[in-house]
Amino acid sequence: MKFKHIVAIGLLIIVGSGFVKPKKTMQVFVANYENVLGTSLEMKFKAENQADADIAELNALNEIDRLDDILSAYKNSSEFTRWMKNGQQTTKISAELFEVLQQFEHYKELTNGALDASAEVINRVWKKAAAENSLPSAAELKTALSAVKQKHYILDEKNSTVTRLDDAPLALNSFAKSYIINKAAEKAIHTAGIENVVVNIGGDIVIKGGGTEIIEIANPKADAENETALSTIKVSNKAVATSGNYRRGYHVNGKWYSHIVDPRTGKPVSEIISATVITPNASEAGALATSFNVLSVVEIEKIAASRNDIAYMLVTKDGAEIKNQAWTKYEVEIIKPAIASLSKTKADKLWDTKMELIVNLELANIESTDGRRVRRPFVAVWVEDDTKKPVRNLAIWYNKPRWLPDLKSWNRSNGEEFQKGEDSKLSSTSSATRGPGKYSLVWNGKDDEGKLVKEGNYTVFIEVAREHGTYQILSQSMKFTGTAKKIEFKPNTELSSASLDYRKITTAKK
Repeated sequence: MKFKHIVAIGLLIIVGSGFVKPKKTMQVFVANYENVLGTSLEMKFKAENQADADIAELNALNEIDRLDDILSAYKNSSEFTRWMKNGQQTTKISAELFEVLQQFEHYKELTNGALDASAEVINRVWKKAAAENSLPSAAELKTALSAVKQKHYILDEKNSTVTRLDDAPLALNSFAKSYIINKAAEKAIHTAGIENVVVNIGGDIVIKGGGTEIIEIANPKADAENETALSTIKVSNKAVATSGNYRRGYHVNGKWYSHIVDPRTGKPVSEIISATVITPNASEAGALATSFNVLSVVEIEKIAASRNDIAYMLVTKDGAEIKNQAWTKYEVEIIKPAIASLSKTKADKLWDTKMELIVNLELANIESTDGRRVRRPFVAVWVEDDTKKPVRNLAIWYNKPRWLPDLKSWNRSNGEEFQKGEDSKLSSTSSATRGPGKYSLVWNGKDDEGKLVKEGNYTVFIEVAREHGTYQILSQSMKFTGTAKKIEFKPNTELSSASLDYRKITTAKK
């Protein structure tokens, strides 16, 4: 079947009917943004009309901004940053900051110290090591560990105050994003006319309402947007969070080190490279996903065994998948299409299966003149042969079918056939947090029917169209005959960078 490997965000229309009184026609409205809490944001609202979805979207965005002004460690004006600069004294704080600090204390105890706000002390040591390209000394790590082991603040619930006990730097990164999107989803689901809400911030997801969501779990060893998912789950009224080392970390002396450190040892973690957790509580999902990268499998099993509502899937550095029994309640079997048989003549030479093409692109950070957030543009990435026939669609990102004609070149080449194909993909993806606007796609030399193409010349297209913005299209002809080659595109209004990297397939990340 065509378009099996499309990365697309489309529109699902569910039409109900009744014999007496027609049911409301509900639709899923999708909004995508970049540079929200330092990553990408996707929101889905199941509603009767666009107006209701727009109000829910605004309510969610306003809540995200409100909480970011409280909890951000990157804003000098945030309540958290101002508290950190206050020194060792007692400070009255907001209910939200109090709650997050209280949760850090709880999860530190639950995970036997694997999650600790003061792990930032150790992270700074490793950031310095990366900048100097030299491993931290034993003395540096010993000093950092000594600081981490101290008690850093005392909470007074009666008076809503916190007292700093030292000057150790703290960071609320582990689950603050999950905490924020949970509050945002609550604001959205309580908007009139909204039946279901899905909020996905950089791979951490909250689902609220009466519907279910199909979520794909990214493969940490093959994390391009259009790679085959490692697992697919179906959840409702739950939170899903993934943490791993495959998108962020430190290079020191040519070796890769995870950005997740063990606060108990001072060392970056290495045994588990991805952990996905499903729980009813968003903060807990984020906290456990991070700490499950730190803890041993035995320690993880012990935590999960004490509850019946924690499901997890771990991926070890060797690629082994470890799932607990609770995970099987959510996992759904995806029937993979049969691999098409290869047909060739003696004169044909097929794509070298040891090679792949990586398409990297970074969407520009566009700021509006009125201070409002600007939605992510629509994007199409596809490949044509030397007769200008489309052979493979790598990505189609849009939020309503009526916008597809805005992708003019893609629509001329692919639109009619695409409309005949299967429904647009609406599933979400849970993965380690990506940088804002940064995406990669892979072409393995197969066409949309799963057959290997012949070696030879092909043209790669990257098309970007923005509502009330500019239109950009890039194209590059390349010869795919087994010889590695990399091409950098010139940046434009919509793309900060883009490149094509034809290379040998790597068997392991970093």
